[in-house]
Formats: sequence, C-alpha cells, structure tokens
Amino acid sequence: MLNSKNQVYHLALSPEHVASKIILVGDQERVSLVSSQFDTVEFKSSHREFFCHTGIYKNKRISAISTGIGTDNIDIVVNELDALFNIDLITRTEKEQSTKLELLRIGTCGILQSDIPIHAYVLSEFALGLDNVGHFYDVDFSPEEIQLLETIQNRDIFPKHVAPYLKKGTGDFVHKFDGPKCFKGITVTSSGFYGPQGRELRLPTHTRGLHEKLEQFTDGKNRFVNFEMESSALFTLGQGLGHSCATICLGIANRPNLEFSSDYKTHMIELIKYSLDRI
Repeated sequence: MLNSKNQVYHLALSPEHVASKIILVGDQERVSLVSSQFDTVEFKSSHREFFCHTGIYKNKRISAISTGIGTDNIDIVVNELDALFNIDLITRTEKEQSTKLELLRIGTCGILQSDIPIHAYVLSEFALGLDNVGHFYDVDFSPEEIQLLETIQNRDIFPKHVAPYLKKGTGDFVHKFDGPKCFKGITVTSSGFYGPQGRELRLPTHTRGLHEKLEQFTDGKNRFVNFEMESSALFTLGQGLGHSCATICLGIANRPNLEFSSDYKTHMIELIKYSLDRI
C-alpha cells in the first residue's frame, strides 16, 4: 500500500530516505538517542509511531527507525522496509536485483537468568515466538530450529493452546555484536507484557510460574535468557525476505532476582555506541 506521495503507507518513507543499515528501536524517543551519535543527520520524519532519522556515522550511512511495541508492528516495518528497496513503487513489481538489508534491533528486556546482571547486553541467538505473526508466512525452518523447538515443546513450559515458533538470528551478523559484556541464548518474544509474560494483576492467567520454568530449561547447550516483544517476527520475516537480522537488548530487569534498573539511559547510550561501531 502506498500513500498519496507514493511512499510506503505506514512508514511514510521513500527509498531515498532510508539506508541499508538500519537500527530498529521500539521507543520513538530512542531514535533521536541513536541519531545524536551520528556525525551528520540528513533526514528526519515521523508518521504515527514510526520515526526515522538517517545520517552518517563514521562513514557509514545508517537509519534509525522506531517500530513501536509488538510483533504486529514488526510485520508492518519489515515488509515496508523491504518494499522500499526491492519493489519498484511506480510499477509495483519486484525488482530483478534484490538489496540485502542489515536489520539490528536495539531494545530493552527482562532477564530470565539470575547470573545475568542488570545492564548486561543480551544477544539473541534464537527467538522463540509466542505471537502468531510467523505462522502467517511461508518460510523455511532449519533442522536445528525444528529440533530445538521440539525439545522446548516437550518440556511442558507453555499453555497447551500456545503454538510457539522458533527462528535463529543471522549467524555472522549476530556474531558482529558479540563481546565480553554479552550474554547469548534464546529470547522469548511475547505477544503481550502481562499475562503472556507470566504477570498477573486482577485477571487470572494460564502462565503462572512461567519465568521459573523458562529459567530452569536447558538442552545442554541452549537456555532462555530474556523476554521481549519483537524479535521472533523480525528474524522470521526479515530472513525470509533475505535480510540479515539480529537483536541486542539492554537488560533492565532481572526477574529471578527481583531487580530493576532505576536509570538505564546512560547504559542505553553506551549500547547504542557499541552497536553503531559494529553494524
């Protein structure tokens, strides 16, 4: 879908506005936090929850784009970003030569392991989706992904009516962001913040004790490291379209230890710098 300016409908962007290296953030305000590190900023826009700043950082052209919260928004953002590069918006036909994007999500997360400290960098090797977005697309899953998902499902962790899917991040791209401060593992992408993540206010849930079950899981190699709300759709749609995808999050709450960061902005700026140097 296009708007009256022949821009992709929701993002309200044209191809010249966006770089092929893209930082995705949930929070609109975090876009300016990213672009404040650029040497120059050439373009700024906002439409609904989707803010975009494009500029130069150490001779690299990079865009920072806000997605808002949730995999439903990732469905919009990834499809429309791909369309900007790989569909001719005039003829509305697929281009003969495709462009591969680098899509890095920088987010915040809840930590699921007691040994991971607050403000650690949590790097997603896999994303397990408790949402349903990935189920709507005809994408391939590797034997490794299928086997790990089967192992998880056999442990009786999630309510029986939940149908998770699992996708690995782009290995070489994920590796670029690995470092001494990083903890790697399986990210759980939830379809909500309260019941789907095992929180209960007034309404009873089917997920009591969920984070304790996640904390205890291991197959001898992999473990769950964090909760967030976007990566499963990013990995599945992004890689299905041929792009490189990774997620790195700042841990701002440790669920087992009942710890929460009182002020994480300085640490987020450091994570942004760390990521910009590596993308």
